[in-house]
Amino acid sequence: MKSVALGAVASALIACGSAIAAPVTAGGFTFDTADFADVVVDSNFGSPAPTDGRFVDDDEVLGAPDFSNSTFEGAYTLGSGGDVTVRFTDNALTGSDSDAADLFIFEIGPDVEDTFVEISVDGIDFIKVGKVTGATSTVDIDPFLEAEGIDPFTKFFFVKLIDDPNEGEEVRGGRLSETVGADIDAIGALTSVPVDPVPVPGAAILFASALAAGGLRKRLIGKRG
Repeated sequence: MKSVALGAVASALIACGSAIAAPVTAGGFTFDTADFADVVVDSNFGSPAPTDGRFVDDDEVLGAPDFSNSTFEGAYTLGSGGDVTVRFTDNALTGSDSDAADLFIFEIGPDVEDTFVEISVDGIDFIKVGKVTGATSTVDIDPFLEAEGIDPFTKFFFVKLIDDPNEGEEVRGGRLSETVGADIDAIGALTSVPVDPVPVPGAAILFASALAAGGLRKRLIGKRG
């Protein structure tokens, strides 16, 4: 009975790990689910700020891109000059030591709204790595790292996006837009390294082994009694 239960636990955890690691294809690139931003560290609306309630939850920038064109939900609007800072927790953004794209910013909406991009190791000191020009855009961080004399394989955990207040339309149809500023759906690392040394399937096996060892110990104690 116990062995069946342990086998079921291990199988479920391994299956869960496989689901978590399932690749995501978006913007012409293939990502692991771990490649997307995990936590919002800080966010500040610009002025004017968005007034459409569907675009004011900063958590919408986390995870894989999921904006719905039918419900207009799944993105966060920065406001004119606003910003959002996110953190990767289970992986780190790095350069590729080549001219390949390293970072992908998913923006939605009809306007081309430029967004400045900065990265940081510690969330305190940020490095400017240019800007993206609306829609789905990539950033090659290597030239900027080279200019600063930084190792291209340095691990960066933080990304900050800042709306360019000089781009995009604040007024549409004679009235103020309800979604002023860049509308961010997701932030994905195209070049990254994992920071958890034990992958989920491995953790599942270790967990199942620990349970099995605990069950064996109880049986031995029971026999001795």
